[in-house]
Formats: sequence, C-alpha cells, structure tokens
Amino acid sequence: MAKKLDTAQLRSLIPLNGLKTDTLRAILDKIELREASRGQTLFKKGDTHKQTVYVLSGTIGLVEGDKVVQTIAGGTDEARSPIDPVLPRQRTAVAADDVKYISIDSEFLDVTLTWDQTGIYEVGDFGTEKLKETGDWMASFLHVKAFQNIPPANIQTIFMRLEQVNFKAGDVVIKQGNAGDYFYVISRGRCMVTRETPLSDKGIDLAQLTVGDTFGDEALLSEAKCNATVTMQTDGVLMRLGKEDFQALLKEPMLEWLNQDEADKVVANGGQWLDVRLPSEFKVFHKDGALNMPLYVFRHKLNMLDRGKQYVVCCDTGRRSSAAAFVLKQKDFQVFVLTGGLKQGEA
Repeated sequence: MAKKLDTAQLRSLIPLNGLKTDTLRAILDKIELREASRGQTLFKKGDTHKQTVYVLSGTIGLVEGDKVVQTIAGGTDEARSPIDPVLPRQRTAVAADDVKYISIDSEFLDVTLTWDQTGIYEVGDFGTEKLKETGDWMASFLHVKAFQNIPPANIQTIFMRLEQVNFKAGDVVIKQGNAGDYFYVISRGRCMVTRETPLSDKGIDLAQLTVGDTFGDEALLSEAKCNATVTMQTDGVLMRLGKEDFQALLKEPMLEWLNQDEADKVVANGGQWLDVRLPSEFKVFHKDGALNMPLYVFRHKLNMLDRGKQYVVCCDTGRRSSAAAFVLKQKDFQVFVLTGGLKQGEA
C-alpha cells in the first residue's frame, strides 16, 4: 500500500542525503512508501527489477537458501544504504516483523543525482517566474527515458532554448503525414495521440499525454514523416525545441567506454580510478586507490587532476561518470568511462 512521504524521512539515506531540498520535494511522488508484514518477501534472489530499496522501520532478513545470513533493522547505519543493490539480487529479502520500506526506480534515482549535482535546477537564464511555472514539468522531465544519457550540459542548454507556445482545446499540434519540425514537452494541459488507418479516417486513440510527457522526437530522429496526430484535449502550454537544436543537443558526446578488464589494465599501467559518487556512497565501497571527486564539486576541483594521467571515471551506473567524462573531455583530459558502473562485489 502506497503511503505519503516527506523529505525528512529521506535525509538519512545514501545517496538521497546528497540531493538538494527542492529536488527531494520534486521527486517525492516518484518514491513509494510500502509496508510488509512478517514473512512477506520484499524481493527474491535473482530479481533484475531496477528498484532501489531502503528499510525505514522494522527488520528484514536476507536469505540464502533456507538460512538468514544477515538482518537489517530500520534506523541503523546498515539501513542507510540500499538493501542488496547488486542485480540480479544476490539474496532474498524477507520481513522479520512489520516493516516499512521505500522503493525507488533506480534509473530515475541516478538521473536525478546526475542532474541535481550538475545544476540543472539552477538554470539562471530562465528567470524566477518561468522557473516557477515550469517546475512541475521539469521534475517530470527527469523521468523521460530518452534523456537519461544526455550530457547535463546539453540538457541545460535545451532548457535555455525551449520556446513556450500556448494552445487551445482542439488545436492540432502535430499532423500525421507532415514533416516533424519540433520536439515538444507538455508544461500544462493534456493531449491525445491518434493515428489514421484505412478503416478509420477519424483516427484511433493511441495515448493520452499529460504534464511532463514528450512527443515529436521520433520524426526528428528518423527524418521520417509524423506517424500520428497530436491534438490538445484542453487548453494548455507546450515547450518546444526546434529541429536543429534537437539534433545538435541530444547527441551524446564521443566517450570511450571500457569494460572491467580493460579498465583494470589502464589503471595497472599508471591510470587512476576517479569515483564521482557522493562521499557517503564512496565510503560503503570503492575501488582500491580510487580518488573520490563527487560530481557536484567536480568542476571546481579539476585543478587537482594531472593532465598527463589517464583517468577511468566510475560511478554506480555509468551515467554520472559519463557526465564527468564529458567535462574532462572538454578540458582535454585523457579519460575513459567504466561501462555499467561499479559492482560492490568487484570493487
């Protein structure tokens, strides 16, 4: 059963304790507070569902075979970190008594950490009023899968260049068969996506879109005609990005990715692990000899790095490290990115 959370409950958790207060407030509705009774399973060994789980109260047992190998109680130091985070799950988590726990989409959490620590919520050129108006859709925008590997610097520029357009209920925003000219984000209102077929000139309803949803990207990426019509169901406000900006800003930087063995060889030959996670995450586990330079202070500490050295940038997924590597590339550092991120058992 989903319950309501507040930011105070998240402040002791790693790495949520590193998020700005405004960011925590913005993502509250993406975090589920759940309850489990004694004997109920939170997750099973072998699960690959990308959820980050924390125990807030009560006790869980981590089970291997038919034996409880570890217990974790809410409020303890162990409970500050995600429970059994490696996928697939290494153990089964079972409630030992009545438990309250939270579950967060791991991809969403990583995107939020990356953009929070690179200042996406501090886009100065928007102006106070515009930021106030767009706060809801910007928070929803964090959850868009298409944007999860875009460099934060590009995302910031995208926010700068988005154009606000007002529409009335019934207005056609995109017409099936026309060339795609813009990428759209819904700031206010609702849209309906329909597709004409040989059997239905009026069109078949495909999806209803609301605040934070996006459309128009498929035609721009494929250089094809629009494959559906998008019509305003209500009065609303859309943010749009022109075709040239879309194509230029949504391309990933050219980064060199290494698997674990390749990265180990670079380090063995004089390279350096550069861990851009938060200090609290770094403390839980890290590569031997790694330098910890959290992403949120990264730009201010580049003078600590040696331009003659090769760096393998790492985090827990590869997303924050790719953002850091983008910055290093711009400054002409020799940099690689660890594919897939760190795994606790391999650190």
